[in-house]
Amino acid sequence: MGKAARDWAQIYSIYGLDDWHTPIFLLIHAIFFSVLSVLFLLYFEPICYFLQHFLLGASAARFTAGFTGSVTALSAVCLFFAAGNIFYSSVSLHWEMAQRMVNAVTDWSTVKHALDLGCGRGILLNAVALQLKKSGSSGRVVGLHPTPTRSLTTLRTAGLEGVQEYVTCRAGDPRTLPFSDNYFDVVASAAFVHTVGKEFGQKTAAAAAERMRVLGEVVRVLKPGGVGVVWDLVHVPEYVKRLQELKMEDIRVSERVTAFMVSSHVVSFSKPSHHFVGSNEVRLDWRLNNLC
Repeated sequence: MGKAARDWAQIYSIYGLDDWHTPIFLLIHAIFFSVLSVLFLLYFEPICYFLQHFLLGASAARFTAGFTGSVTALSAVCLFFAAGNIFYSSVSLHWEMAQRMVNAVTDWSTVKHALDLGCGRGILLNAVALQLKKSGSSGRVVGLHPTPTRSLTTLRTAGLEGVQEYVTCRAGDPRTLPFSDNYFDVVASAAFVHTVGKEFGQKTAAAAAERMRVLGEVVRVLKPGGVGVVWDLVHVPEYVKRLQELKMEDIRVSERVTAFMVSSHVVSFSKPSHHFVGSNEVRLDWRLNNLC
């Protein structure tokens, strides 16, 4: 247990939190509601007396005080859980899911080019690099993120993990990936695709179209016979439907995992070696205009 605790502490020290404001905000409110519920418990009778004489009758006052105290206590519990889940999902769960994702690829020794789409601070990126290193592959993994300033932080974590020679980072738009067709043996993405198009609103048709553009780009840059692995939130059923429309093979969806307070799944698939569109015709063009 000591070793596991030390390992998790090391992982958190390497990667930190992308968004520490949210769990802190939730934690502060959880503490506030906890204090409030304790005050309702300790001063229940005075509160009832106040409500009875200034606002309500005796029975209504006790009900109101009890109900309000229960709601504040329940709110505190929910806020503590939300803060803990976001803190856990940001690093610990992200790391665990990264291990699951790399295990979806059966043979890393043959992988020459891999892509981590939306690499963030490099948890999945470095997990892929570690697999390449362990397998003795001469391959490399590219981490792509839409924020240009992200690269330095990501490369720093790769150095701390001892895999900097396997990693490169670059900025780019995930909707128009700056790579040629059929380039990568593996394309992976962790908790990123759902963020694309969020400026249109998560539930809008425009946002869904942007996510499908990203998925189309993933398929385009993937080599025939290559493997795609995407861990994402909420929208995975949309991805599965689109992958089926694109005639991807071996589509698999993991069990549900609660991450960032919502449902998440890993979907993996392989790109067919050839795409048959007729009895004698084979189409090898996977450009975006054929996917959308």
